[in-house]
Amino acid sequence: MKNHFDYRQLLKQVAVIAIPVALQNLLSTTGSMIDTVMISSLGELNVAAVGLCGQFSFLMFACYWGFVGGGGLFISQYWGAKDYKGISRSYGMTLTCMMTVSVIFAALGAIFPKLVLAMYTDKVSIQAIGIEYLSIVAFAYPFQVLSVGMSTLLRSTERVKIPLYASIASVVTNTFLNWVLIFGNLGAPVLGVRGAAIATVVSSLVNVIFILICALFTKYKFLFDIKNFFAWDKEFLRLFMKKCFPIICNELLIGIGNGVINIVLGHQVEEAIAAVAVFRTIEGLVIGFFVGFSSAASVLVGKCVGSGETKAAYQRAIRIVYFCQITILLVVVVLFAIHGPLLRLMNLSGLSFDFGTGLIFIYGIACIIRMGNWTQNDTYRSAGDATFGTVLEIAFMYALVLPALIIANNVFHAPFLVVFAMCYIDEPIRYILMQHHMYSAKWIKPVTPEGKLGLQKFLEERKSK
Repeated sequence: MKNHFDYRQLLKQVAVIAIPVALQNLLSTTGSMIDTVMISSLGELNVAAVGLCGQFSFLMFACYWGFVGGGGLFISQYWGAKDYKGISRSYGMTLTCMMTVSVIFAALGAIFPKLVLAMYTDKVSIQAIGIEYLSIVAFAYPFQVLSVGMSTLLRSTERVKIPLYASIASVVTNTFLNWVLIFGNLGAPVLGVRGAAIATVVSSLVNVIFILICALFTKYKFLFDIKNFFAWDKEFLRLFMKKCFPIICNELLIGIGNGVINIVLGHQVEEAIAAVAVFRTIEGLVIGFFVGFSSAASVLVGKCVGSGETKAAYQRAIRIVYFCQITILLVVVVLFAIHGPLLRLMNLSGLSFDFGTGLIFIYGIACIIRMGNWTQNDTYRSAGDATFGTVLEIAFMYALVLPALIIANNVFHAPFLVVFAMCYIDEPIRYILMQHHMYSAKWIKPVTPEGKLGLQKFLEERKSK
């Protein structure tokens, strides 16, 4: 299984997908960092409030990301099999489900911001600022989710540059409008966090418009193949929901679990809440690199599975996982080296600075294993196995992580950083189990006829060795 593998070709294919995706996510994170830096000049309470609003949007992310994972599974495999109608109807189904989620969360944020903020913190001063921000930024949710859906389609069909260009336009717009509206430059009123929210709404709309314009100019047909978006039959709906349901359950239950974690962290002292808000932005830098490799793994493995090149899918998957972890290790080393200036740039000082430093070092050690788990899970999903990683992640979240977190916080009243470290207690155990599953090749479960035939040949070849 290991003879004559072309590493150079694999790295070239990974780079073509991973670099633009990583740059896109890095741009988004940079935009978030600029937001944090600008808002931090208004005080730590403003940073904490906007950070907690971000946790609500993360819950929305958890609710729709299952459809992204399921849709990407179908799109990448249909792309490998050159089934273009299958691509369009998979995208139509994915987008319909995603937009439904975004509208629900937008309505909750815009109409009931006080109720939402009360879930995350009991600090009235933070709630008041958060209400101002959330009631406006909620209108950005449908645009943000629409751009994610379009980007998923583009990435799964190996058109990764368009989302990158759109992100550049969005970040530039957001940064400029932040400067104008937060501080009242160019004759605009001083709006503070409300200005930041308005900038987010406008930049999210720019992102969507830019993707559509680029797709038109490049004659990319799948975004406009509306007649096939809803060409669903019972068999397709059954298969789509069968593959998506475990992913949806995973993202939703993990999102709820992370919501519990954020509630626990949101009831710490104000300095800890501010440190967590800044940390979440920095965390995005690491995740930005990870998403590039995850997207590459999903597309390259899913495409091979769909076209019947099962041996290539197996070989690619194993190597991409390790390459991802090595790269994340290098990113973490850089993060450790620059964490001090980075935290000071975001106006953390005193106890907040100490908390921020602790958060970065705990996360930096844990995330090398965590990204390996995530990459393997995304690889399994793209190959058709949406169950194994899902069951494992949910089981450990509710049987180990949450009990350890709550006991540390509520029973032993452990220091804040010890409580935070409990969030990653399951990662090494899951990694061992995920590695065993990876080498078993049981995660290869095609949805195309070509893929099923290729799997049969692959299994026969393994038995003969």
